[in-house]
Amino acid sequence: MAQPVLISAEAVEKILQYRELVPRLEVAIGKFSNGKGEIVQPVRSVLAIEKYNGYLGVMPAYSAHDDVLATKIVAFYQRDQPSSIPAHQASVLLFDPEHGTLKAVMDGKVITEKRTAAVSAIATKFLKPVQADVLCILGSGVQAVSHYEIFTEMFSFKEVRVWGRTKENVDRFARTVRGPVRVCSSVKEAVVGADVIVTVTMATKPVLFAEWVKPGAHINAVGACRPDWRELDDVLMKSAVLYVDTREGAMKESGDVILSGVFGSYFRSLSQS
Repeated sequence: MAQPVLISAEAVEKILQYRELVPRLEVAIGKFSNGKGEIVQPVRSVLAIEKYNGYLGVMPAYSAHDDVLATKIVAFYQRDQPSSIPAHQASVLLFDPEHGTLKAVMDGKVITEKRTAAVSAIATKFLKPVQADVLCILGSGVQAVSHYEIFTEMFSFKEVRVWGRTKENVDRFARTVRGPVRVCSSVKEAVVGADVIVTVTMATKPVLFAEWVKPGAHINAVGACRPDWRELDDVLMKSAVLYVDTREGAMKESGDVILSGVFGSYFRSLSQS
């Protein structure tokens, strides 16, 4: 039996280009959300590693349309102090769906960064205001960088603002991205007047409040991926129309949804847009 192929982050970076990723993800989102079972992806299983303030998530999926079976394994940690070790680390395992044989092991770092940012960009394409001049990014880590890259590639914003918890991280973000950015000293400064907002923090309490958000603005809420984490306040959650990939996932994993109590009938899947 052949050994599985090992694909490095550098190799993934060369292969995985947004111009090819985005249209394929649009198709996948539609097939995942249409209720026909063309793509099966249960809500991820997450193991808490309390001693180290971390989590291990397992995310299997099968696409009958493409006959592809894969699993992502991701470890993510909340750290009080800066570290040279990434807070998120991931690997993607590709299997032969007929026999279950492991075919490839791919570094999941770049896949995670680009896939997440691409889905936010797809949502923004369909849901943003017609006139969208100002982009605001709350957070300054790797997801902030990947969102900046694809959003400035796909859209023509006149201004991009960023806020982060530490000056060190925000300065690193500004040096990393290839394009202009306005560094803001507060969330309010970054948000007021923004047409599109991206939240990619690891906040456990709300950092974005309704009183700062422009009417009609589109928000990509990415960071609060645990049932007890928050990025958006209750007023904002209750005044917004919510689009989710799956109702089941949102009601089990999204702290913003669960803790704000917005279990309403106005959930919509992205494919319905």
